[in-house]
Amino acid sequence: MDDVRDVLGVRAVLLLPTLVAALSFVTGVANISARRPSGPLAEHLPTVVSQTVGFTGALTGFLLLFAVTGLRRRYRAGWYATVLLLPLSAVQGLLQGVVDLPYLGTDLPVSLPLVVLSILALPAVLINRRLFDRALDVSTTQQAAIAALIGGQVYITAGTYALREQFGGVSTLTDALYFAIVTSSTVGYGDISPDPQSQAAKLFTMSVVVLGTSSFALALGSVLGPAIQSRITKALGTMTESQLDLLEDHVLVLGYGDLSEPILDELSGAVEFVVVTSDPDDAATLQHRDIPVLTADPSDEEPLHRAGIERAQAVMAATNDDAQDALAILTARQLNPSVRIVAAATDRENVAKLKRAGADVVISPAAIGGHLLVESALGDEDSESLADRILDDEL
Repeated sequence: MDDVRDVLGVRAVLLLPTLVAALSFVTGVANISARRPSGPLAEHLPTVVSQTVGFTGALTGFLLLFAVTGLRRRYRAGWYATVLLLPLSAVQGLLQGVVDLPYLGTDLPVSLPLVVLSILALPAVLINRRLFDRALDVSTTQQAAIAALIGGQVYITAGTYALREQFGGVSTLTDALYFAIVTSSTVGYGDISPDPQSQAAKLFTMSVVVLGTSSFALALGSVLGPAIQSRITKALGTMTESQLDLLEDHVLVLGYGDLSEPILDELSGAVEFVVVTSDPDDAATLQHRDIPVLTADPSDEEPLHRAGIERAQAVMAATNDDAQDALAILTARQLNPSVRIVAAATDRENVAKLKRAGADVVISPAAIGGHLLVESALGDEDSESLADRILDDEL
């Protein structure tokens, strides 16, 4: 099972539902433009289903894209939504079946790839359930906005249906819901309006305009606010949540200093990595050089969780501050006891301390450099060649 999970990593699990979403949308559009949808279940479908199956298929594609967005952030809610939508897309593929396209003059089994890929994608998502362990973080403001939006639509729909005799064009709950949505979203087609002679309908419509538009605006702001903040933090030198969530088998570099620079040169192009530093100036500089960076204290637990320390293959700490490195190493070891931690000690006497903090390997560049210098001064002609071979990766 672990071998299967290794093959179907997070990127593969994201790709399959994305393809299903695209196929669901394409299949839905094809059925909308077709003259005669005729799937295996077409004979048993009610008229309303056969007329709307293409629209619902396209809508499922959009919903699945939203679910994949949740998967990219490793949300468990996104995983549950994907597990529910994949069978739904397969069923809708069976409902749509083949379509008679007027401009081609033939029947095409456009939904066959959708059904097959939906069935194949579901086990891949189920097997990797452990990857999606993040709870959906909904702030109090967002909860209030969602509640206001739902409450507002329920109020408008119920009120409009109760006063349907005083509204032109309203006879069913669907009509009332339609009026609620187009009014709250400020679209206002004008096909449904209150009776000019009804004071109750006018007063109710006034409340609809105020409550509906306010709830929509509040919900829109709560959704766009985090996205705008993400753009700002990225400009200031911070990786986005989606970028952090895709990290896997990467290297965490805790802190940034003079010793870190050659490390970043060696890591670039060799393995995926991210630098965690609390200095905003260093973070902005690294971001300008297209080096992945997270602006946060490397000794805090929360940023290391965000940087995926549970999925990292190694951790490196090599700043000029051994005390800060020790704190970062201690935190990293507590969060992931099995990860390999390598550190550089500025002072030789701190080698043992860094190992006690949790580092597997501690190297003192000053001690190594001093040893080579002394050997060279005493006539060892191999010292310089040894240093050159180390730098050239010839050992």
